[in-house]
Amino acid sequence: MRISLIIPTLNAGKELGALLAALRAQTVPPDEIIVVDSASEDDTRSVAEAAEAIFIPIARKDFDHGGTRHMALMRSTGDVVIFMTQDAMPADALAIEHLLAPLADPQIAAVGGRQVPKADTRPFETLVRLHNYPEESRVWGAEAVDTMGVRAFMISDVFAAYRREAYLRVGGFDHPIMTNEDMLMAQKLLAAGYRIAYAGDARVQHAHNLTFRQQFRRNYIVGRTMKRYEDRFCHVQEMGTGMTLAKDVLCRLVRRGQLVEACRFALDCAARLAGNRLGRHDEARKGDSLSH
Repeated sequence: MRISLIIPTLNAGKELGALLAALRAQTVPPDEIIVVDSASEDDTRSVAEAAEAIFIPIARKDFDHGGTRHMALMRSTGDVVIFMTQDAMPADALAIEHLLAPLADPQIAAVGGRQVPKADTRPFETLVRLHNYPEESRVWGAEAVDTMGVRAFMISDVFAAYRREAYLRVGGFDHPIMTNEDMLMAQKLLAAGYRIAYAGDARVQHAHNLTFRQQFRRNYIVGRTMKRYEDRFCHVQEMGTGMTLAKDVLCRLVRRGQLVEACRFALDCAARLAGNRLGRHDEARKGDSLSH
């Protein structure tokens, strides 16, 4: 089985060298690494080429979450294609080996890895990562959508592997798209009868300490995407999943006596909710205007 690994980059020079070295040191290293770069202004290209990665430059204006990744996949040669982001780092040398293990089952078309917090991750974001990415592995198919809700589609291209044959069979990533190309791919694969796996032992360090404004903007885009494709997502709502997350994290912070952090997390949740609701509202209004 040949393995390709694709990393979209933008000014990744400071972190890319360590990431590529960690990937080469895996117990199952990729056969090829492709760096698709959006006109970086630093030394991203020289770092990638020094590590013998395939470097594909694109204009920054041409970057698209689905289209750019699809273009890179079509230029890859792997039977399995792994996607990562430039700010993720394998937590150990077994990350790729563990990520690929579920693909021994031919019915499994995609595997998502576990994201664990970095050392500088703020306390509430650490708990968010622990809630969203548990230790326990799992496998599911389309029958689980009713019970799992939106989580049935939650695979993340921060660290995910796709079986090439299945990816091409369902038509590849949607594009152009603002975000969540990975969730829409999960929907396609489940609808086609494939199964998806989450490998809790395939760990990468990854987390964001976002400002309230950044959190609002991020969730605005997610809200628009979820509304635009709600028919494909079986009209599942993020609200229930989000409330469960909020309660779990808040309770843990309060039990630890981290009241200031609990207040900050409450504001973070408010920014998430406001962004999501406004995004859904704006997308619905856009749809209504197009229908008239």
